[in-house]
Amino acid sequence: MPPAPILRYVTIAVSILITLHFMASFSHEEYGRTMSFSLWASRQSPSKLPTPSKYYPHDPDPDPVTTGTNTTVRKANAAFVMLARNSDLPGVLDTLKQLEDRFNKKFQYPFVFFNDEDFTEDFKKWTSEITSTPCVYGKIPRDHWVQPDWIDEAKAAEYRLKLAEAKIIYGDSVPYRNMCRFNSGFFFRHELLKNYDYYWRIEPGVKFFCDIDFDPFLVMQDEKKVYGFTISLFEFTETILTLWDATKEFIQANPELVTADNAMGFLSDDGGETYNHCHFWSNFEIGDLNFWRGEAYMKFFEFLDRKGGFYYERWGDAPVHSIAVSLFAHRDQIHFFEDIGYRHEPFQHCPQGESHARGKCWCSASQNFDYDWFSCLSKFDAIF
Repeated sequence: MPPAPILRYVTIAVSILITLHFMASFSHEEYGRTMSFSLWASRQSPSKLPTPSKYYPHDPDPDPVTTGTNTTVRKANAAFVMLARNSDLPGVLDTLKQLEDRFNKKFQYPFVFFNDEDFTEDFKKWTSEITSTPCVYGKIPRDHWVQPDWIDEAKAAEYRLKLAEAKIIYGDSVPYRNMCRFNSGFFFRHELLKNYDYYWRIEPGVKFFCDIDFDPFLVMQDEKKVYGFTISLFEFTETILTLWDATKEFIQANPELVTADNAMGFLSDDGGETYNHCHFWSNFEIGDLNFWRGEAYMKFFEFLDRKGGFYYERWGDAPVHSIAVSLFAHRDQIHFFEDIGYRHEPFQHCPQGESHARGKCWCSASQNFDYDWFSCLSKFDAIF
């Protein structure tokens, strides 16, 4: 232990420094802002940062349709993408109306709808009338949707039964598995999306709580992001029993495809030996289509597809996408859209603080999934 006089002098010096810090904090506003703990913490965690003001190039026009004001300065080459059935129409209209009111009547991005069947005329009529932007409707090619012939149906059916008995959601559903495989490996290859660079995936019956007066697509484009999310959580273990083993096998065979400074820490708590089951919830995602079309992801998907886990287990597009962007992109290319209030039952992200006020959000700030026990946002924070 240090001698008592030295310890006394150290204590006095520390006390003087703390006193000077607090005096400067109260007397000099800029110093106080610079040295505040909350700002320091936000610098360490991009998830705490609202969208920079440069992406709000104008005072939001409350009603551009009636005023005739063109509020957009520039746009990305992007579209909304929705996979829906004809029977989903009420929920589709609910989602579209909210997006139009809170974002798209100002920014005017088109909608692309996918279905494994032909869309009805009613579906086309009501969806196209609720938005002032173009809507296009595409049928999914059969080989991009149905269970491949080379899948051992007896083996797949046996595990579907096990998941159903375990009460795992969609555990016995083949159409759900078709959807997961389509969203994992085929949607970005569809003819209707081939000329776009970015997409925003939306779902029937979700909620958008806030005015979105900035353009998320431009954030993605200008900041060179490849993937944006609002909610992250743990996947059901039973649905992805061998997914990480397959991923490690792929990494070992293709080490050159793994990006330095990646987000492995979001996926694994032990340097990649095991998977912690964290993933970005892909019912909301804003992404770079060219990332999915790239060599790394295409090889990864084709490798996983040959394993058959989409049908032999219930590999979801959410963990597949999350693993891919966390390994094949730089960690700072993944973006948490803190400003966008969003709910997909049963979870919701409600913006906090400045973002809540700026977006005129109507969700309760206390009803926010970000740091619940089942959320993985703290894992995302930790990689920074």
